[in-house]
Amino acid sequence: MHSPHDPYVRVRGAREHNLKGVDVDIPRDVLAVFTGVSGSGKSSLAFGTIYAEAQRRYFESVAPYARRLIHQVGAPKVGEITGLPPAVSLQQRRSAPTSRSSVGTVTNLSNSLRMLFSRAGDYPPGAERLDSDAFSPNTAAGACPECHGLGRVHRTTEESLVPDPGLSIREGAIAAWPGAWQGKNLRDILDALGYDVDRPWRDLPAEEREWILFTDEQPVVTVHPVRDAERIQRPYQGTYMSARRYVMKTFSDSRSATLRARAERFLTAASCPACGGSRLRPEALAVTFAGRTIAELAGLPLTELAGTLDGAASSETARVLTEDLGSRIGPVVELGLGYLSLDRATPTLSAGELQRLRLATQLRSGLFGVVYVLDEPSAGLHPADTEALLRVLARLKAAGNTVFVVEHHLDVVRGADWLVDVGPRAGEHGGRVLHSGPVAELAAVADSATARFLFDDSPAGVRRVRVARGQLKVGPVTRHNLRGVTAEFPLGVFTAVTGVSGSGKSTLIGEITEELAGVGRLVSVDQKPIGRTPRSNLATYTGLFDVVRKVFAATDEARARGYGVGRFSFNVAGGTPSGGGRCETCQGEGFVSVELLFLPSTYAPCPDCGGARYNPETLDVAYRGRNIAQVLDLTVEAAAEFFADTPAVARSLGTLLDVGLGYLRLGQPATELSGGEAQRIKLASELQRGRRGHTLYLLDEPTTGLHPADVEVLMRQLHGLVDAGHTVVVVEHDMPVVAGADWVIDLGPGGGDAGGRIVAAGPPAQVARAGAGATAPYLARVMG
Repeated sequence: MHSPHDPYVRVRGAREHNLKGVDVDIPRDVLAVFTGVSGSGKSSLAFGTIYAEAQRRYFESVAPYARRLIHQVGAPKVGEITGLPPAVSLQQRRSAPTSRSSVGTVTNLSNSLRMLFSRAGDYPPGAERLDSDAFSPNTAAGACPECHGLGRVHRTTEESLVPDPGLSIREGAIAAWPGAWQGKNLRDILDALGYDVDRPWRDLPAEEREWILFTDEQPVVTVHPVRDAERIQRPYQGTYMSARRYVMKTFSDSRSATLRARAERFLTAASCPACGGSRLRPEALAVTFAGRTIAELAGLPLTELAGTLDGAASSETARVLTEDLGSRIGPVVELGLGYLSLDRATPTLSAGELQRLRLATQLRSGLFGVVYVLDEPSAGLHPADTEALLRVLARLKAAGNTVFVVEHHLDVVRGADWLVDVGPRAGEHGGRVLHSGPVAELAAVADSATARFLFDDSPAGVRRVRVARGQLKVGPVTRHNLRGVTAEFPLGVFTAVTGVSGSGKSTLIGEITEELAGVGRLVSVDQKPIGRTPRSNLATYTGLFDVVRKVFAATDEARARGYGVGRFSFNVAGGTPSGGGRCETCQGEGFVSVELLFLPSTYAPCPDCGGARYNPETLDVAYRGRNIAQVLDLTVEAAAEFFADTPAVARSLGTLLDVGLGYLRLGQPATELSGGEAQRIKLASELQRGRRGHTLYLLDEPTTGLHPADVEVLMRQLHGLVDAGHTVVVVEHDMPVVAGADWVIDLGPGGGDAGGRIVAAGPPAQVARAGAGATAPYLARVMG
């Protein structure tokens, strides 16, 4: 029996995902790093087992209502865990935050600033004191009534709706209207209303043009369509909708991103005339502190905001509140995020920036005796910022906490007190703890993929630099912190864009479009999820599932039962032999959504099909001894053997193996994939297409979430694309990758206002020698 003061977290018999009955002891009150190749099982151990069990125990202690629901979600598959304190998880959630979410709301700094203005602001003579809610654009009390607290208004103009006034309405003058039958319907209604649809737009009277485009009226008329002579055309009742009304309705209500993007083309966005873009009511903007409104202070970089507040207090209340704000801003600045402002919208932040903001907030929480479980806090961090991250993790530990970090960054691994290495490889070939102990002792573990990189100090070696076939000129760009920046990207080579967080890298490559001379075909491979629900998965996204369904429909059993291809889709409703064969309880998702009071909804396996997604009749059909659900449960690696003689499937699986995703299951839900995995699935989908002509591949931090061994595999693929005559541009912090590039564009020297300039450009060896910017010393160290 372990004593209550046992200083270890002891895990026995962990079998979550691919873990093979793992037993491991990890000391408390240390910085412990979990390493291993992608898919080895390190996240299953840290998050899926240790954190999940801590969370389950927490729910055991709360209200029976939550407890009753949480049982459906299921406890982690583990024999027992002893010595486990309460846990706080900081994962890289890649949810889609709204435009109302900002740096200030994520860190709770906005609350403190609003309190300062409410209690200690300078009010105009005779003005009533305002509650802190009145200083928030996200409340009815504070939001500007004109723009509803968004700061921008979207308007339509005649020029935006009718780009070519020489056309008649029948010829499509009103470009903003929908295409196909719906657009024709609106033209027929106008004709029935008595408007001339055959005169050039510019020749119509001004009042008619005004009514057609901008009226809020919706008259209903009987339309007698004149179409093909051989088809019977019945009169119908048509309702008119003006072009402005159609565009605004589509933009605000449509669930289709494509339709919304099309509608946005016909809108002009401008700062709200009522609040000047500050998003607040006039009463709130009349209150100042240190001579500035709350909107002006929220627009300052955090480093400048801290300086402005320092010493600005004129009363005891103000002093207490400004000191509290200063102490909250400190950790954010320390983590290299001082260039952000409180009003910076959350969707514009990278996953790494967002996680570090949450980490800074935890530093202020004052918790102790807690296990913090972090998911790659170094993601998106320049090596210069990693030292600050290690200092912050050390402070969390010094406050009496245990810090468990899933990490690939070797500098973070070297800074650990304890190392848990999982492997030796991914998926079926992983799931074992190879080492749990001090970092230095990993050197003796022969099977470890991490050891090879951790203890290898030999320089990267200089690769022969390819010669460019031409230049792609981007700019001048003035956006975010870029001020008139012009960059030249060489074509036909591998280019790395580097610089500290917030230096302007993503902004710069975001300006590369297919319209630029020399681009040809543009493929942008980002880390956004490939789907938001378990219905989307690896097989459906890559098109692989279409071929697999045809294979099943061609079996003798399926033909005898009259099952078509649709029968094997989990997206087609069941009920008839020709219809879908999905399980109707979960509607083919394999999971049911469990809504928890006060908590995010979570998914639990379907009680009827147990996660198989299909009804029993569909599962009766087998191909080579496996039913469709069992095939979806195969890993890419196993499926490649199973379908070796089916060329269309084998090619698709081959590209997934080439980018190091052999460990993923074909039916793995999109909700379980990391950003790095989603990005590599997109890359594999691209690689399997026949490539014609020159393609420019744009990747934003493709090595995020990748073990150095997987980075090697990915780089072979990307360099292969360049050798085949294409251009690859990556935003990257991984110095060995940068050292292997043909050209480097380094932005900086700092982040935010201190960045936004190109400090060096050239082959890696030249940039390393240049000594300008933050990248040079780290690049020089790798190149030896």
